[in-house]
Amino acid sequence: MTWKWFLTIPAMLIVLYSSVFTVDASEYAYLTQFGRRVAIFDGSNDSDAGLHFKWPWPVQAVQRLDRRLQSFDQPGQELLTRDPEGKTIDKTLTIDVYVCWQIADANGADLFVRTVGSVEGAQLILGQRIASELGAAIAEMELDDLISTDPEKVDRMRELLRKRLLDGGSPALRTTAHDSYGIDVVDIRLRRSNHPVAVREAIFDRIRSERAKKAADYQSEGERLAADIRSASEREVAEMKSNAEAKAIELRGQADAEADRIRNEAQRADPAFYAFLKKLEDYQRILGDGKTA
Repeated sequence: MTWKWFLTIPAMLIVLYSSVFTVDASEYAYLTQFGRRVAIFDGSNDSDAGLHFKWPWPVQAVQRLDRRLQSFDQPGQELLTRDPEGKTIDKTLTIDVYVCWQIADANGADLFVRTVGSVEGAQLILGQRIASELGAAIAEMELDDLISTDPEKVDRMRELLRKRLLDGGSPALRTTAHDSYGIDVVDIRLRRSNHPVAVREAIFDRIRSERAKKAADYQSEGERLAADIRSASEREVAEMKSNAEAKAIELRGQADAEADRIRNEAQRADPAFYAFLKKLEDYQRILGDGKTA
């Protein structure tokens, strides 16, 4: 009989172990009997948390669902922004987003198990819907809305994009996820936006070409301004020279007039003496020339 106890006691312990389960505060316990729901235990309720009993497997089974906030990264998508000018080479962006979600409540846990079944299934369903809505939203935005030197504008446009992803569409993602899958989509955030690797070199070449053209324009403009300055300086010098010559002629004319006036006055004052001075000047000129009378 002893050997029978060695077999019976372990079997009883196994049955007892499979008949007991606990519910933690961070989870839902989904109890099924032959695959059909029997009860849902919410660990956040004091009445549901703790130790519970069930029939051993395969009669009854427990599926545990995390009731805490969960998140996942959406794979990067290459999306084309709106470009009124049609220059699309640098208008494509790789957009990375992350999603925060959780099971709505105990009733949501039942709907979650029946429609989604697992965390991976939830991420697949949400990811497909977000990818579709993100592509439509980015197609209506310009590149400067997401990549700009104005941080306030970028923050404002990202917030508008976030609200559209959560509440846009018909029906909205939040509504669909809650009513159809028992999921509360808490938040969707843009993690990173950048140009795809395949077009970055072309973008850099275009930037270098534009900068070289800009430098040539600056140099041409500088040379034009220098020529204008030289021309203006030459005109100013010529004008100053012309004014100086005119002023000199005017002063010489005034001096000659003044000299004539003085001579006339001297002649009128003493004609004989003036005649004598004129003869002296004539003698001096004749002697200076080396001639004899």
